[in-house]
Amino acid sequence: MACEDAFGVTPPPNARIIRNLMQGMWYLGDHIMHFYHLHGLDWVDVVSALSADPKKAVELAKSVHANPYNCSETGYKAVQERIGKFVKSGRLGPFANAYWGNPSFKLPPEANLVILSHYLDALKVSQVAAQGQAIFGGKNPHPQSLVVGGVTSVLDMMNPNRLGEYLFRIKEVQDFVERAYIPDVLLAARYYKDEGLAGIGGGVKNYLAYGGFALDDGYQNLLFPRGVVTNRDMAHPQKLDEEKITEGVTHSWYEGDKPLHPYNETTLPKYTGYDNNGNLKGNEKYSWCKAPRYNDEPCEVGPLARMIVGYALGDKRIKPLVESTLNATGLPATVLFSTLGRTAARAIETKLVGEQLEGWVNELVANMKKGDYRTWTQCTVPKEGKGRGMTEPPRGALGHWIRIEDHKIANYQAVVPSTWNCSPRDAMNKRGPYEESLIGTKLAKVDQPLEIIRTIHSFDPCMACAVHVIDPQTREIHKFRIA
Repeated sequence: MACEDAFGVTPPPNARIIRNLMQGMWYLGDHIMHFYHLHGLDWVDVVSALSADPKKAVELAKSVHANPYNCSETGYKAVQERIGKFVKSGRLGPFANAYWGNPSFKLPPEANLVILSHYLDALKVSQVAAQGQAIFGGKNPHPQSLVVGGVTSVLDMMNPNRLGEYLFRIKEVQDFVERAYIPDVLLAARYYKDEGLAGIGGGVKNYLAYGGFALDDGYQNLLFPRGVVTNRDMAHPQKLDEEKITEGVTHSWYEGDKPLHPYNETTLPKYTGYDNNGNLKGNEKYSWCKAPRYNDEPCEVGPLARMIVGYALGDKRIKPLVESTLNATGLPATVLFSTLGRTAARAIETKLVGEQLEGWVNELVANMKKGDYRTWTQCTVPKEGKGRGMTEPPRGALGHWIRIEDHKIANYQAVVPSTWNCSPRDAMNKRGPYEESLIGTKLAKVDQPLEIIRTIHSFDPCMACAVHVIDPQTREIHKFRIA
């Protein structure tokens, strides 16, 4: 996208639609995998599920959805037997590094069993979503059909069988979202509502969205609108001004002395390390992440930011979905500003994106029926130029900036979603979203930082992460392997 902006080219309609289809299926698979396999066990006590009454689990599941996904006493008993074998063997595999029995787990055994059952189902469903993206992308992850000016999926879009395979996978994944994912999030909200009402994990009060999924060839009508909400003031959303984006390195291990716009900044490592006692050298650099800022303020990006910006703008698709979810939980809109709200936002937008996919396939077919089979716009590298690409992958606002001189790349910078969220403090000592979200977090057990993990995982970090807790009396460093 940054190159297309610099070259002055617009992908043809078919390319725009295929990109949406690829990214849309990526959203579904990514969010399902995140909730169940990367974040779900921060909410679910696996060992507790073994003591659940399968009959009561069925009743509980039906209290959230009239026709729950893969719901039966026999099925739940089979899940208990399957997981029980892991526990008895002492080889818990993916369930080993956890704090089972921690008081911060709030779900009753039956709820744990219902969601754990879907954890296992989601292994297959996320694979189906990956197959859907690979139909147009060649493979998943890292699809290889995207090129400057369009896509290379010419034969795939012209093959009715390939389109049929994609539609089949849409329905299979959507079914899981409707009857498992959404109900499971509502079930979690039922028992974790106090944490949500208390705003635990809320973090910074500013939310940024670049906008994503172009709905027309002008690339202005977007499924996810672009905008900014500051100080949680949803009554006064602001237009996004790209010129207000900067990155600072005051507390980052890079060269530089002031915040710069991505067009002008560099990325030159300057690792200062630690002193002989293993402590940071003064109040200086401590992170490999830079500090992105919008109008000098830290901002959260990602599903919650997209839903808040859309809700504040009164988006005709987003606002009703958010309101229906809040009505189903009986909770106020302020609950969005929490770890629970962040988790719910991801589920809401999974439903939203899933509902668009079949319509995009129909749009693609209709355009080809008009005789338009273009998938690429020819382009050349200009002698001089600059461009930006700003979009919304699942984790949040992603921006690439490129400057071209003498037909060559003179500077290239990327500001990725987890850089916004994982940002260290800036020159004004303002904390980033991760840091701010942990302020005031109370631990039920100091040696089991479940509450910290639950909040950080809700952002869906893209790097392996660890938390280092230093005892102020003994200076002992405690390390917890959490990923």
